[in-house]
Amino acid sequence: MRTSSFGSARGLTLLFSMLLLLLTPVCHLQGADGEATYVVDAARELGRINKNIYGHFAEHLGKCIYEGFWVGEDSEIPNTRGIRDDVIAALQQLNMPVLRWPGGCFADTYHWMDGIGPRDQRPARVNMFWGNVPESNAFGTHEFMDLCEQLGAEPYFAGNVGSGTPQEMSAWVEYLTYPGESALADLRRQNGREEPWTVRYWGVGNENWGCGGNMRVEYYTDLYRQFSTYLRDYGESDLYLIAGGPGGRNPEWLDVLMDGAGRMTDGVSMHYYTVPNTWQNKGSSLEFTEDEWFVTLQKALGIEDLIRDYISIMDRYDPRNRVGLIVDEWGTWYDPLPGTNPAFLRQQNTLRDALVAGATLNIFNEYRDRVKMANIAQTVNVLQAMVLTRAGEMVLTPTYHVFEMYKVHQNAQLLDAALETPEYEYDGEAIPRVSASASRDQAGTLHLSLCNLDPSSSVTLNCILKNADSGRIAGRILTAETMNAHNSFEAPESIGPAPFTQFEQTSNGLSVTLPAKSVVVLTIE
Repeated sequence: MRTSSFGSARGLTLLFSMLLLLLTPVCHLQGADGEATYVVDAARELGRINKNIYGHFAEHLGKCIYEGFWVGEDSEIPNTRGIRDDVIAALQQLNMPVLRWPGGCFADTYHWMDGIGPRDQRPARVNMFWGNVPESNAFGTHEFMDLCEQLGAEPYFAGNVGSGTPQEMSAWVEYLTYPGESALADLRRQNGREEPWTVRYWGVGNENWGCGGNMRVEYYTDLYRQFSTYLRDYGESDLYLIAGGPGGRNPEWLDVLMDGAGRMTDGVSMHYYTVPNTWQNKGSSLEFTEDEWFVTLQKALGIEDLIRDYISIMDRYDPRNRVGLIVDEWGTWYDPLPGTNPAFLRQQNTLRDALVAGATLNIFNEYRDRVKMANIAQTVNVLQAMVLTRAGEMVLTPTYHVFEMYKVHQNAQLLDAALETPEYEYDGEAIPRVSASASRDQAGTLHLSLCNLDPSSSVTLNCILKNADSGRIAGRILTAETMNAHNSFEAPESIGPAPFTQFEQTSNGLSVTLPAKSVVVLTIE
């Protein structure tokens, strides 16, 4: 049984506690405040952590695409076929598994044929959701596929249901993936791509309960059934269709959708944003108090209860666990930075965001049986971004560093583990102080990802390794003096990973000192 104070079961059972007393010296049990126990059984593999949990999302929003990824071939910024080299080089270090595009809300206004053919002949449109700014369509289907190939990521297309038709989306699939002779395949060849691409992941609409059409779930379910009927496999593309699931807490939407279309879909999306205050007054991404630190992490951890509730609904209709839960938008959402276009959703990225990312990814690992993909919003310059750009400059964010540190979990085997942690208490409320995940990669190396969510106090973590011989151990840590530590264009290396040595081997594992507000990854060979 896998138990955790933040996991699928709350607290250790009496039986487990009795066994632990028999197997473990008293000094390794949670005792005084500031001590935690993490028991990892290396002989019990619970299943593969799908690498796509570490996926990303890029929308035609603000400066994510234009200036973020795309600068054009004639730009003075170094680029490869118009895609900027510095951003590609940075993101390649994350082993990015999958990238979702073109939205987001933008997807349900996007007509893909606007973005193919000679760029000087592509029609300009209005980006009605994100500032009513011109959309040149300079970055379209071919450019996106080039981007994915440069990144080594699989493409995930979000199709237009809100203002599109089944014929339009079906034609997009054919244009991209049909290997034979047809008008659309010949058009692809005319536009410079002889061989078909392999494109597996297709979202059938986006947030159709909101910006994707303000639909009732019954209506969307029927539309999904209609659209999916005309989306066919061509060549080597075995389509994985993702239905538009709920945003936030909306179990009725998921229930009706699974009942009416669960047999016709491969995945169902859910969206979950961490907003410290209200949607009207979200709070600053850079200037915040411990109260806002606590509330942000408390709300971020709330995704676990929602995932568990949604899994219980899916289990009723899909007991064989065939349909994946796809968290294709998640992350922190604050007020836009002062002086920026408020429709561009540009925010700073601090150590607080790194802790949100680390704890959330640990949760996704835990539910790897049902969570098959997740896509943080968004990759460049928007919301909880990996990198920020300003003209030809680029900085890496604390969230980027967490994804780089955590890439060791991709496709690794989740290990059976039990965490007992003290609480981080603030103003009469409490959350777990420690978040953790343990996996073993294909080479047999163990990786522990550990987060101390308390911004003021360190934690002693007594890690008991069962059925494992600990050989060489190495560690990395991401932390800083202040809660709002961040990288800026003026100080681009204020926060980044450093070697971590605050651990020692014990007779049955490790004793680890986790500094306040830190993310640590340990490698055990």
